[in-house]
Amino acid sequence: MQAKGQAVMDYDYLVIGAGISGSAAAYELAAVGTVALIEAESAPGYHSTGRSAALFTPNYGVATVRRINKTSQAFFLNPPAEFCDRPLLTQRGMLTVAAHGEEDLLAPILDLSTEGYEIRKLDAAGTLSLAPLLRLERIAASAFESGVMDIDVASLHQGFLRGIRRRGGLVLCGKRITKLDRRDGFWKASAGDFSMKGRIVVNAAGAWAGEIGGMADAKPIGLVAKRRTAIIVDGPPGLDIAKMPAVDYVAADAYIKPDAGRIMASPGDQTPIEPQDVQPDEWDVAVLVDWLQRETLATVSHIAKRWAGLRSFVADQAPVLGYDAAAPDFFWLAGQGGYGIMMAPALGRAAADLIGSGCLPADLLANGLSERDLSPARLA
Repeated sequence: MQAKGQAVMDYDYLVIGAGISGSAAAYELAAVGTVALIEAESAPGYHSTGRSAALFTPNYGVATVRRINKTSQAFFLNPPAEFCDRPLLTQRGMLTVAAHGEEDLLAPILDLSTEGYEIRKLDAAGTLSLAPLLRLERIAASAFESGVMDIDVASLHQGFLRGIRRRGGLVLCGKRITKLDRRDGFWKASAGDFSMKGRIVVNAAGAWAGEIGGMADAKPIGLVAKRRTAIIVDGPPGLDIAKMPAVDYVAADAYIKPDAGRIMASPGDQTPIEPQDVQPDEWDVAVLVDWLQRETLATVSHIAKRWAGLRSFVADQAPVLGYDAAAPDFFWLAGQGGYGIMMAPALGRAAADLIGSGCLPADLLANGLSERDLSPARLA
């Protein structure tokens, strides 16, 4: 839905940023109040959400992230009625490969094994049986997590957006907020000659969340945007890789994943960069192609697709969720790093509950999380 001119009503909640996190929060808030979800680009999810090849496992990330992922699992497995018409998760699996001399580095990964998400050690032959794309001479052992699942990012995102509209919320695109003012208990968000008012601002602007915070005179949280590069190439002729697990490497950040019969590969780069419509660096792509040909049987003569996305982090690599100490009724939902898709269902509910009651949902508390773990105050 696209609004023209001035808004005709005030809202309880203005959610800035229609990526996966902002959409999840707006979806939950729309059940308890009036919501306007405001997106700078021409379509929701243009930046990080639309450039993600997401996997689900509660074993990724720092401890806070893992607890949030675990809490999201129930939503992924049993989304609400009418949310989507297909499963949000499908089987994939993940291999973490160690080269010769690196086998001891697998121990911390194996220690993350949990009931239902067991991780077991494989020798080189066992690794190759699951991932025939790899070169045998480059493998000493691996850790295999069978419970890792592909996330249908588009269905998840569209489910939130449809749900917002179904609950009476407004989704506005092409409105890049350039000014925030607070008066008489309301925030006024302006984009050129367009403006609208809300009691509470939820800052879910992704890599631009620091800029939005600055407009509100909020306390900086040290948010840093980082570039992540990826390519898609053809696999070796005659080799069926469609059901192969995703593969990462214990001593490197690079990873590969089957993608509609082709190979998606990334160097796992985290290059600090100013928020922008980020594009892949040609040197990074060239280095990635060289690495891919050394580690696998793929011969890259053509790159079917190349792209880059933004991931944003604070110092402790955990998300920031809570009211700002300096800006009244200004709520941070930022710093999801590379885990925003996995965390979205739990973080959306957490944002709504913290805004409404000041407390986290009971299942997040039961999984060992506290308000302080997420609060921007922890970064002071």
